[in-house]
Amino acid sequence: MRIPLAFGRGFHEIESPDHQTTVIEPREGIPLADEKAAFLHALAHPIGSPPFRQGLRQTDRVMISFTDNTRATPNERIVPWLLEALGDHPRDRIVLINQTGTHRPNSRAELEEMLTPEVVANYEVINHDCENDAELVTVGEMNDGTPAMLNRRVIEADLRIVTGFIEPHFFAGFSGGPKGIIPGCAGMKTIEASHNVRNIGHPQASFGITAGNPLWEELLRVALSIGPSFLVNVSLTHDRQITGVYTGDLREAHQRGCRDVKAKAMTPTPEPFDVVVTTNSGYPLDRNLYQGVKGMSAAARIVKNGGTIILACECGDGVPDGSPFDLLLRESSSPADILLKLVTPGFRRPEQWQAQIQALVQSRAEVLVHSRLPDDVLRRVHLTPCPDISKAIAERLGPGVRLAVMPQGPLTIPYLDGHLASQ
Repeated sequence: MRIPLAFGRGFHEIESPDHQTTVIEPREGIPLADEKAAFLHALAHPIGSPPFRQGLRQTDRVMISFTDNTRATPNERIVPWLLEALGDHPRDRIVLINQTGTHRPNSRAELEEMLTPEVVANYEVINHDCENDAELVTVGEMNDGTPAMLNRRVIEADLRIVTGFIEPHFFAGFSGGPKGIIPGCAGMKTIEASHNVRNIGHPQASFGITAGNPLWEELLRVALSIGPSFLVNVSLTHDRQITGVYTGDLREAHQRGCRDVKAKAMTPTPEPFDVVVTTNSGYPLDRNLYQGVKGMSAAARIVKNGGTIILACECGDGVPDGSPFDLLLRESSSPADILLKLVTPGFRRPEQWQAQIQALVQSRAEVLVHSRLPDDVLRRVHLTPCPDISKAIAERLGPGVRLAVMPQGPLTIPYLDGHLASQ
């Protein structure tokens, strides 16, 4: 059979034998017939809180945080709708903050693509900078005693509106919710403290799990500590059509969205596979290898120990080259060396969590990558180049070998039957 894999802005077609191939795809929700009408209705009928404009004064400062361009959130639709719903609120009392976390800032051209040129021209739009201590405020402590520091514009707002989309997340359980505040608008040391080796390595820090997940619970605690935030999260199809809108109380609205997403996006399978082909859901989620670790992690849930994972991830933005993730991988001699470094007392690096997860996946399975990255770049980060996925599949198939293909990557989260993650 021929299977189109999500790859960049298009597809990469592969060939695999019908009788040995299980295709695992999301059971997508039905796109809303009128997205804007449903969005505005949800704003007027929030979950667990009054409508966001209730009691809003003309002098109040409004903060809207939005996901950066590594996420599929349809910012270009929901942000203008939000601004329209704010009506005549003074524009100079509204600030839009890009939830970059530890990611690079987005350029003006990228922000215009993400938010529309009209929004960028008429409102204050800023990239959060996790390393600019002058723009951070301490709001308490992380579990390890590290100061919990958040962007001061988030703290100073009279009305905080946190936007994003909900999908299963490889160590936070689900995206969206408190992640729009921390790590999205948090300081580097704060993010490192929440994403420490112990939290990332915890068995409950996985797709679909929030309750009992120490990382997610810490993010929620810090996000709630600053007072009420009005959540605006959506669920999506693979091509970014909106299937649900969840607004209101940060915790309650997110939980409602997580339940709905989990019912569609998580799929049981009776036994593990010898070979798992996955993607990182195409653009914008596969724009670099750092994000591609999510696709590896999703496949790792159903691959046999000693099996093979093949990831199709375009990586138009590189590793990114020279990023902390890239540097940590390059200075380590092997995946095992990465894991050894991370448990060394006093060792801490930015973005180490992504390297840790990649190394944990590689401790269980061979990982091949089909991308636009040069072969030598892949090898220096301990991954095997895969120029021809169909050929790699054929070389590994034999009698009794089982193959799974995840064309949309982590938009579908498979799990072994009897090991259902609990939210």
